[in-house]
Amino acid sequence: MATLLQLFSPPPATKTCQTFPSSKTPFFFQQAHRTSSRTDLYRIRSSKFGNFLDLKPELKQEFLDFDLPLFDPSKKSLLDVIIIGTGPAGLRLAEQVSSYGIQVCCVDPSPLSPWPNNYGVWVDEFESLKLENCLDKTWSMTSICINESKTKHLDRAYGRVSRKKLKIELMERCLNNGVKFHKAKVWKIDHKEFGSLVVCDDGNELKASLVVDASGFASSFIEYVKPRNHGYQIAHGILAEVDSHPFDLDKMILMDWRDSHLGNEPYLRANNSKTPTFLYAMPFDSNLIFLEETSLVSRPMLSYIDVKKRMSARLRHLGIRVRRIIEDEKCLIPMGGPLPRIPQSVMAIGGNSGVVHPSTGYMLARTMALASVLAAAIAEGLGSTRMIRGKPLHHKVWNGLWPIERRYVREFYSFGMETLLKLDLNGTRRFFDAFFDLDPYYWHGFLSSRLTLGELAQLSLSLFRCASAPSKVDIVTKCPVPLVRMMGNVALESI
Repeated sequence: MATLLQLFSPPPATKTCQTFPSSKTPFFFQQAHRTSSRTDLYRIRSSKFGNFLDLKPELKQEFLDFDLPLFDPSKKSLLDVIIIGTGPAGLRLAEQVSSYGIQVCCVDPSPLSPWPNNYGVWVDEFESLKLENCLDKTWSMTSICINESKTKHLDRAYGRVSRKKLKIELMERCLNNGVKFHKAKVWKIDHKEFGSLVVCDDGNELKASLVVDASGFASSFIEYVKPRNHGYQIAHGILAEVDSHPFDLDKMILMDWRDSHLGNEPYLRANNSKTPTFLYAMPFDSNLIFLEETSLVSRPMLSYIDVKKRMSARLRHLGIRVRRIIEDEKCLIPMGGPLPRIPQSVMAIGGNSGVVHPSTGYMLARTMALASVLAAAIAEGLGSTRMIRGKPLHHKVWNGLWPIERRYVREFYSFGMETLLKLDLNGTRRFFDAFFDLDPYYWHGFLSSRLTLGELAQLSLSLFRCASAPSKVDIVTKCPVPLVRMMGNVALESI
């Protein structure tokens, strides 16, 4: 569920679906997933049981091998669109916009570098995007461990995205559509009446009718008018070779809220009761698994050290001995908070545009889908016979991404996040116990950001009916303040 802060940009997120039998390792891992040598075994025996924190990741990601068509700045020609960043959001938007015959140039210091994040998606989402060929593993079901005595099995397939396949797919589409690239970092953007000047760290200046920032949440080019009071999802994940693990190979673990592993850790258990974390697990085979300890949302942000300690205690309790760490990742996702100022001179897509799901942290599939919506708005402005520029163009593209109905829906999701922030471990368990008892249409739609405002209201009523008595008390006592805040924000958006 979690992904990195810079999920949609590297540093300055219909073919038959490909799956792999549980007895075989996906091709991506074949080289890394090998038999341990005598040196490896000595290291395992000499390390503490379950103490994976001393192990270092071994897999080195390779750069893509493409002969990129580079933009020639010396020609001083005016581009239609400059996109800053070549993460999933940047490349997806470049591919979509260029399909309209619009000139696009992606600016990134290292456009062929590998994406560092692990992406998990609902299979039906990627099927609707015609990107299911970019999944390297799927599970037919997902599981939610509410507590030690209750587990829910969900009949919705989940998949792990192959970062390499997805980047190759998007890059090939971009090249086929004539997208150009410029290898540099953007220093500043100067705006004129009918265009913008992008100043790069290599001394070159590029001109375009529209600049789109897809460089991630930390970008300084996007303006806000309200304090950025985000919640934060933080996690530590490892792709590991283990002696064994207790999970079914045909199910991925979406959330494991059990806390029996903290029975001998009173300090960690007390903190976990207030600000809980869960385990997210993707078993590839009996010895290869992706494990991630995740804080769904916290404010202030939960300590990363606490997350790692809780994960270490959990693996020790489950009897999971880590032999090797193939990859690791630190995940930090800002959630909720205000939208950017609408409109403004620089367009945004990805982590800095407000598309992160405020209640879950999901954003990859949503951004892939919204990129086509934004591309259509850009094409309507730049590709029309009127060829609008400047402020009218900025107004069109920002409102294309964030029409008023979509802003209302986002306020509802932010209300959900604010409610989750007020729940302790037991309250969180009760909430998800009721949530996943809803009609699948509603919980599918909520997690995939595809419900209307009216459907979200119906979901709320159904959730209250499904909730246990203690959970109803939580809703009545802890929802009013976030509810009033949501209604106020909706009223402001209506003005």
